[in-house]
Amino acid sequence: MDGRAGPNRNPYELTDDTPVYVISVAAQLSGLHPQTLRQYDRLGLVSPDRTAGRGRRYSARDIDLLRAVQRLSQDEGINLAGIKRIIELENQVAALQARVVELQQSVDGAAVAMRQREAQVHASYRRDLVPYQDVRQSSALVVWRPDRRRR
Repeated sequence: MDGRAGPNRNPYELTDDTPVYVISVAAQLSGLHPQTLRQYDRLGLVSPDRTAGRGRRYSARDIDLLRAVQRLSQDEGINLAGIKRIIELENQVAALQARVVELQQSVDGAAVAMRQREAQVHASYRRDLVPYQDVRQSSALVVWRPDRRRR
């Protein structure tokens, strides 16, 4: 699930994408300075929601992303431009994976429809037709005589 509001979702239900944390709380939860969060926002590493007064509101997913940025920067020594590219690529992979699931569901639906149509075609066969056997495989001879009463 992507956490976005849907037709059957309670609008007051909190998800990982619900923006609830002000910048000071987000800084505390992520272990970063509020000025660092502002810089990450300016650089496009993390994009918190905005209130009507333009204040930042961070979600649990944003906090996780801030921690990941911090880990990549401090532990792995990756610069902010590299981290931004990693985040972009991870988002692209997630979008492509979602598209693969969508296409697989479409293919599965088409396969079901094809099998149903095939069953309809088989059910419509005339019952007076006799299956043909290749005489090279069998010595039996199949004779078909049209039903003259149907004319």
